[in-house]
Amino acid sequence: MSESMVGVESAAAAPRTPVGGSSSGGAGIDPNAVYSLGSSGVESERLRRQADELAPESEAVLDRAGLGPGQSAIDLGCGPRGIIEMLCERVSPGGGVVGLDSDPAHVAMAADLVAQRGLVGVRIVEADARRTGLAGDSFDVVHARTLLVNVPEPAEVLAEMVRLARPGGRVVSVEPDCETCICYPPHPAFDRLAELFTTTFSRNGADPNIGRRLTRLYRDAGLEDVTIEARARVYPLGHSRRTIRPDLVRTLRAQILALGAADERELDELDAAARTHLADPHVVMMPNVYFLATGRKPAAA
Repeated sequence: MSESMVGVESAAAAPRTPVGGSSSGGAGIDPNAVYSLGSSGVESERLRRQADELAPESEAVLDRAGLGPGQSAIDLGCGPRGIIEMLCERVSPGGGVVGLDSDPAHVAMAADLVAQRGLVGVRIVEADARRTGLAGDSFDVVHARTLLVNVPEPAEVLAEMVRLARPGGRVVSVEPDCETCICYPPHPAFDRLAELFTTTFSRNGADPNIGRRLTRLYRDAGLEDVTIEARARVYPLGHSRRTIRPDLVRTLRAQILALGAADERELDELDAAARTHLADPHVVMMPNVYFLATGRKPAAA
């Protein structure tokens, strides 16, 4: 890649609430209406950490996709960082990377990251992941991580992912399945937080267990050679992913209060009790299973 492209682009606007990161969406649009985790500084910071936490899973799907030098890739819902650096490293030299998000704050953060790290051949685009406004058949690899889980109609985003891929190109996703969660020994505060998370996260139709549905979604979208793998990690004391459930409830705090599912005092007490429990090194914490999916867009006839 020969030049640094750190400016922010705005793709053609879609006449719907944006998807692809937590969007501020403009005047009169509630950012919580589509992206289930909403828009907040707490969520932005969590997404920064997630870039490192889930790097092994994204590395694995990119290995299967065969992404290499000179190729092109896009990270949909890249947030403040996503896998932009990982993609840039893989396509160099001579390739190109697009990071796309609908949240203007995340777009600005991603553009700053590109500038600070001196990444070349990278474009940051502000757009709706359902209707990106980008040319179809453009990318060798189209990637999304924990994006489909956050939207009520994931098939819409997946259809756009397929459209963006070149004939013969790969669509890859890393998505959680939150039903399988192990906190052992159990604790009532953790169980209550898990209940609040599921109720609030699902309020607009988002599916916290979407991981198990990826194979069907991929095939229904017309992809071929679909592969799926499930991975689960037990996080030790000190790992930032160990407290992901209470962290997510913190992100959803405003929504929980708006729903009347809990009050400030209960949330504070639950958070403190759950974190104290998870600070015990003897507690086993496996927050969820991740499904890694890949599929190939059929070659042109």
